[in-house]
Amino acid sequence: MKVFLALGTRVHFQSKMGRAKKTRKFAEMKRMITPSDGRIKKNKKEEKEKAVDKLGRKITEVTKANSALFFQHNTALGPPYKVLVDTNFINFSIQNKLDLVQSMMDCLYAKCTPYVLDAVIAELEKLGPKFRLALKTAKDPRFERIPTDTTYADDELVKLVTQHRCYIVATNDRDLKRRIRKIPGVPIMSIVNHKYTIERMPEAWGAPR
Repeated sequence: MKVFLALGTRVHFQSKMGRAKKTRKFAEMKRMITPSDGRIKKNKKEEKEKAVDKLGRKITEVTKANSALFFQHNTALGPPYKVLVDTNFINFSIQNKLDLVQSMMDCLYAKCTPYVLDAVIAELEKLGPKFRLALKTAKDPRFERIPTDTTYADDELVKLVTQHRCYIVATNDRDLKRRIRKIPGVPIMSIVNHKYTIERMPEAWGAPR
């Protein structure tokens, strides 16, 4: 015998077993814990702390050292230098009336190739017509374009130089500089006293003494 209720719940009466069998309502979703839930993070942290090998020694994770580094010296850097340009570096260069490519060469006394991320282009496009000159500069044919997954320029820059230590980062952003300084072997180019200077690269002629 079958009975249909008004809310769409179907109840089966079984004479042999003597109990009612309920089915779920239509389009009712199963409750799930989100990946960002605090309970999951807490459990993972506890598992890491408790992780031990067969001999009872505690297991710790150590980041792999980059093969281009000899202690703090980056052997992957060399002319022609690859310079990753940030959004505000282009704006400050225009304000100080500096040609990016020529000023880079004057600073490093070597050939330089400016690289610009798609995220930087996206940021300049969002800023509107006030920064159209900076956008035109970023789209210069002398600049190499690097595709990115997101439009967060700072995060993409940090991710790229962490994976590939063959770049110099050109920026005047204090927060980004702080993040780059934590990555060994990555020089930072910035504008000081209306000219380009470079830090963490003492062998360069344009570096501050």
